[in-house]
Amino acid sequence: MKQKFLIGLAIIFAVLALILVGRALDPSQRAEQEKALEVGFLPVTCHLTCPVTDFATKTSTGFHYVSKRFTDFPTVAEAFKSGRLHATFFVAPLAMKLVEQGVAAKIVYLGHRDGSTVIVQKDDPARDLRDLKGKRFAIPSRYSNQFLVIRKLMKDLGMKPEDLEFVEMPPPDMPGAIAAKSISGYFVGEPHAAAAELKGTGRVLHHAKDIWPQFISCVLVVSQHLIDEKPEVVRDLVRGIAESGEWAETHRDEAANLVAPYFRQDEKLIHYVLHQPPDRVSYRTLTPTDEEMMKIHDMGREVGILERDLRLEDYLDRRYIPKELQVPAALEKYQKSQLAP
Repeated sequence: MKQKFLIGLAIIFAVLALILVGRALDPSQRAEQEKALEVGFLPVTCHLTCPVTDFATKTSTGFHYVSKRFTDFPTVAEAFKSGRLHATFFVAPLAMKLVEQGVAAKIVYLGHRDGSTVIVQKDDPARDLRDLKGKRFAIPSRYSNQFLVIRKLMKDLGMKPEDLEFVEMPPPDMPGAIAAKSISGYFVGEPHAAAAELKGTGRVLHHAKDIWPQFISCVLVVSQHLIDEKPEVVRDLVRGIAESGEWAETHRDEAANLVAPYFRQDEKLIHYVLHQPPDRVSYRTLTPTDEEMMKIHDMGREVGILERDLRLEDYLDRRYIPKELQVPAALEKYQKSQLAP
């Protein structure tokens, strides 16, 4: 009886193995896999162009850029460093830090402008950061522009680095933390600031645009391997992100509806972020300048997250940015479907 059971089990495993081998050798399936590239993103409006590009290229005869959702930057950094991911959105200082650590990668475009907010507890009378002295303050990563900007603002206000107790926290966890009063404030990409605002547990202390006009938080990063092996894919990806940004800028309601399922968030929340106020986040002027990148680099050196000087060419490659843009057909079709009665 036992022998028959083992023989049956062996047959089942053999059949499964043949199925898997067959799939691996299936030319059509392999061809489809080779026409898709995963692009990492977090569910923040700083990365909104990633799922829009996914949607826009889903039915493309060329490449399909598949948005891969993460909830925190350390996890996406590990996926990128290991080679499981060759394109992703990162906070800019983290991208520079990875290059400093020897990861072969380049910043090829920006994800957005502005789009981050400083939130404090709803009943906190704080008027600026000095009123939060000695309290816990959450940031998405030590290697984030949010951390750099807060440190600069503290310096401008005459505060010492130790005057705030910084804690790194995944952006989706921040609204809950402020509601539970386990932190006194946080600085993060939307919609995780607006979430606390709408729930009545937090209020806006500063919009990023008021602290640093044209604020940059996140950048599109690709591996040097992808640049070397498939430069046309990099060029097509950057074009897709650029065109998605231009479309989202002028079709905010449609963009909110489109990305809500990708973000796994209420579309009303994303609508709020894209309209209140209208310049809370922008998806235009996404070509990074030398001055902007060096400013981030120098701030990173000042606070000690970068341990040595980097040259612009070490981490920046603007060759793939398109000069002219057009609306992808899939987005035009989606736009019309949203207008239909």
